[in-house]
Amino acid sequence: MRGRLAMWVLMLLGGLWGGWYLDAQCFAQLSRSWLFHLSMFLLGLILLAAVLSVSRHTGRTLARYGREGDLPRLQTNVLVTVGPYKLMRHPMHLGLLFLPLSIALLFGSPSFIFCIAPAEMVMMLLLIKRFEEPEAIKKFGDSYRKYQENTPMFCLKISCIQALLGLK
Repeated sequence: MRGRLAMWVLMLLGGLWGGWYLDAQCFAQLSRSWLFHLSMFLLGLILLAAVLSVSRHTGRTLARYGREGDLPRLQTNVLVTVGPYKLMRHPMHLGLLFLPLSIALLFGSPSFIFCIAPAEMVMMLLLIKRFEEPEAIKKFGDSYRKYQENTPMFCLKISCIQALLGLK
């Protein structure tokens, strides 16, 4: 858990540094525009609010239905298939995929917005597929395999997004 948190922090800080460096090399004119920064900042606030809302809603669902017995915080031992987890296997990850982009927008770094954040999002998708899915199979076995067959990894339908945000 700590390793993953450290990876998130490194990705975000690395994205900020990389964006700052690349902006100075390639996007100097755009990165000085107050209109660009203001519009990106506002978009970033909206996206960050959505990311936090998804995290809060999905985290509460996990805390409520994902534990039996006395477990450390953020641990689960029950496969959750209700609420947003009924619609997709990784609703919290779908929300968190947009965290790098929201930070990039808040800081108004064109390089971070258009290059680094999308690359980080792809990397996160690969990590989910490579690590999260096998861990869930190991933890929940055939129940998770059946869940995989019947539930997509992500769902971008309006009804799914509403459920993610706790609006439905």
